[in-house]
Parts: sequence; C-alpha cells; structure tokens
Amino acid sequence: MATAEKMPMLVEGQRKLEADLSRLKAERPEVIDSIEEARAHGDLSENAEYHAAKERQGQIEAMIADIEDRLSRALVIDPTTLSGDKIVFGATVTLIDEDDKPIRYQIVGQTEADAKAGMISYNSPLGRALIGRKVGEDIEVTVPSGDRYYKVDGIEFI
Repeated sequence: MATAEKMPMLVEGQRKLEADLSRLKAERPEVIDSIEEARAHGDLSENAEYHAAKERQGQIEAMIADIEDRLSRALVIDPTTLSGDKIVFGATVTLIDEDDKPIRYQIVGQTEADAKAGMISYNSPLGRALIGRKVGEDIEVTVPSGDRYYKVDGIEFI
C-alpha cells in the first residue's frame, strides 16, 4: 500500500487552506438551495439555472476534497524554529543577481508559491537549486527565460 507523500507548508499556508475550506463548506447550503429552486421551475433538460447550480456543486465538492487531502498530508513548518547555515524549506534567502541587485525569496510549499510576493516553491527550478546551499555559493539555474546566475548573500529563518 502506498503512503501519501507529505506536503510541506508554512503555518500561513495551512491557515489559508483552512479558511478556503470553511468558505467552501459555507457555500454548500447556498448551492443546494439554488438546485432546489431551479428544480421547482420544471423541466430540467433545458433548465440552465439547474445545470449551472449542479456544475457549481461539483466544483465545490472537488475543491473541498482537494483541500481536505492537502491538509491531511500537511507537514507544517514554522521557519522561526529553524536554524543553520544551509538553505532549507522555510528559509528566507537573499541572492545577488547578475546585475548585482539583491533579491529576497522565501522557500515555501507548492500551494503557497507566489514569485511576485517573493515566495518560491521548493519544487521550482530556483527552489531546487537553492536547497542545501550556503552563503557565498554561486548558483546557476535554468529557467524558461534562460540560464540565470545568483550568489547566495544571506539566509534567515523568519
């Protein structure tokens, strides 16, 4: 029997998933009411409201199942409890790019990743290249836009 792979995530990621789950569960009764109301209109074969409500119900149930699965496999990590001189999940890393500009990223789970907000997945090309590295190391990473070069300038656990 296969064991489910744990999904590392930060506390904030877990909270966001729990909030999404609560919102979806609260929406369930509203959709059921919409289905009942649309049923009352008669012929279901050409009832667009009924079909839209049934489709939304299916979407909600699928999203609830997905979130519950992720939460059941969550390995919640608090970066403030970590330390060390190597980059690990949860670390906030300062890099110097090819133009000598500093860039900061936090290594996070797949569901939390948002590069524009400075949060990259540990599974992304850059995330994989950073894991295990130390301050002063040079990194070459192949991304869709081409090869990029960075130098690790700092590691924080905040």
